[in-house]
Parts: sequence; structure tokens; C-alpha cells
Amino acid sequence: MEIDQAQEPDYDSVKINYVGFVDPYAVEGMVVLKADNGKEFHMRAFSGEVAKHISSFSETQGEAPPSIYKMIEEICEQSELVLVKVKIYESGEVLRANLYFTGKTDLVLRNYRASDAMALGAFYKIPILVRKNLLKESVEAE
Repeated sequence: MEIDQAQEPDYDSVKINYVGFVDPYAVEGMVVLKADNGKEFHMRAFSGEVAKHISSFSETQGEAPPSIYKMIEEICEQSELVLVKVKIYESGEVLRANLYFTGKTDLVLRNYRASDAMALGAFYKIPILVRKNLLKESVEAE
């Protein structure tokens, strides 16, 4: 699903470029999100378990998703809703995300943990948008 940049002037669509861990015990996860223009956003300080799920969702034969994902899917099916995009932004010192659903009605869930929202984006293979001011030039580009 393509995102119309005219409708999202403050956000860029990103792809998950790298998923890993900050520590050798896989307690703290990290991801590198990359926009089409080459700018990146490095996100860390979230659970290693979420990083494992995100990594698994990109594999064709990944692990079975946690039951919370199945619960969300069932709620969406019964409510005739589909998750169509995730927007990540800063709220004070933390990252937050809004989840956008459409269907019988439109629904926006606001101010959720960015890592969980990004995992849902990866699971459903939907657009993940990051506020442009969070994107920085790639270290490789410098």
C-alpha cells in the first residue's frame, strides 16, 4: 500500500532495514528504519522480545505470532476493521505511535508504544511512517 506524501507532509514512509540487539543477552532491541531518500532512524530501548518478533515477521517461515496479535486480528475481523498504517513520533522523551484502522468506520488508536506499533506494522506488512524530524542522514552517506 502506497502512502500519498501530500496527505502525510510531516512523515516519511520507512522500511525496516535492520533488526538486532544492543546487548549480548538480547534484552534490549534495536531497529534501523530507512526512508526511500536514504535517511535513517535508529530506534532502541525496547524489549528484545519485540525485536525477535519483528525479525520473525520478516521471515517467510517465522515463529507463530504471540496471542495478542491473534486477538487484535480477531477483533478487527469481527469489527470489520483493517490496520492500514502506523505513524511513529516523539512525545516528550519517548517514542509513541498512532495506529490507523479503516473499514466499517475509521478508528485511530493514539499514543501507543512505538515498538509494539512497529511490530504490528511488520506483522501486517503495512506502511510504517516516521515523523521527518526523526530521520537523519545515514552514517554511510556521510
